Amino acid sequence: MNAPHSAAAARPFHEVGAGLAEQFAATRSLTEALAAPLSESDATIQSMEDASPAKWHLAHVTWFWETFLLRDNLEGYTLYDEDWPFVFNSYYEAEGERIARFSRGLLSRPTVAQILDWRAHVDEAMQPLLDREELRPLIELGFAHEQQHQELLLTDIKHALSRNPLGAAMWDGAPSAREGTLGKRGWWKHPGGIALIGHDTGDTEAGFAFDCEGPRHRTLLEPFALADTLVTNGEWEEFVADGGYTNPALWLSDGWAWVNGNDVASPDYWREDEHFTLQGWQARDPDAPVTHISYFEADAFATWAGARLPTEFEWEAIARGQHADTAPAHDPAGGNQLDHAGPVTPLGTDALFGDCWQFTGSAYLPYPRFQPAKGAVGEYNGKFMSGQFVLKGASCATVRGHSRASYRNFFYPHQRWQFTGLRLAKDI
Repeated sequence: MNAPHSAAAARPFHEVGAGLAEQFAATRSLTEALAAPLSESDATIQSMEDASPAKWHLAHVTWFWETFLLRDNLEGYTLYDEDWPFVFNSYYEAEGERIARFSRGLLSRPTVAQILDWRAHVDEAMQPLLDREELRPLIELGFAHEQQHQELLLTDIKHALSRNPLGAAMWDGAPSAREGTLGKRGWWKHPGGIALIGHDTGDTEAGFAFDCEGPRHRTLLEPFALADTLVTNGEWEEFVADGGYTNPALWLSDGWAWVNGNDVASPDYWREDEHFTLQGWQARDPDAPVTHISYFEADAFATWAGARLPTEFEWEAIARGQHADTAPAHDPAGGNQLDHAGPVTPLGTDALFGDCWQFTGSAYLPYPRFQPAKGAVGEYNGKFMSGQFVLKGASCATVRGHSRASYRNFFYPHQRWQFTGLRLAKDI
């Protein structure tokens, strides 16, 4: 791909005190930097319906800025191309018809270069809006939206490259080495009681959060303990060797049907003693966190281990007040974001954040008093509160600013192309 339009290394967008214009430049530049190693062909392929082409991600986030900021707030602005909203709208029914999701990989045109030109046009057009304080909530949503698609770009292209029999790598070299070894698993104990859960929407100093993270509310917790380490590859190998994938007593009914219907016998991207990474096939570290597992697999392992999955409320109660400043992420703190895209591999740490998204046993449902935003942006989260499970903790592919206790990621129970793992819980 072509080099990013802006070659200046911006201060990390999540840094406290950074202005909107600075955050905008950093966010937009990082998206292009992450996609820069890809060829035109790499950026166009779509390996499954859950994933989207990298080129589509570059365009869709630009459509978001144009549609929700420029179109209605910049006097005299006209769409860059009137046909492009049809192909780059994702799921916003209020914005009209769009191509089917599984057809995104058929978009050989526009080219990557044309999309980068569009991005540059939108970047320039956005400048006068970045000084308008009344637009801050929508602009901050635009940042968070593009950051989510940075993570999706990485995980989607990983899935596509893994299907290449040549073991194609996005970056040269081996993944960052894990430092040290994890000790014996311990447990953070919690006495239970009433806990405050969710983002405090009334606190102006609390920072940005998605609508589904609030309102803050009370929930009653029974005494529990949460593991202080993630489940590792080595532990998962023991599960496999012990017949974990062939014992129906460990599995939920839907999970057992999924295992047998899809011939599942290990986490995704595993073969023998290797796993696929964005640096190609690499030796599997037994002490690194297991990733690319489904909710079904996480639940079966927890049953096998004599434990259970935590609820999202238990996880958040332990995480409240913890920070993720040094957790693995794709935007290294203090690093040149255009030269270094981050390790993008789970390293295994003693922190709650940053290695992999952790399945909880909680259904993705609205909190008490939840109300979606008005207009098309109200479709962002609320309409997906059906049939999915909450994950906490962020991953090595997540932008650092999204590592917060109240964050609620969500996926269907069979999905595992993201960096998904687990942390055990138990009753006490």
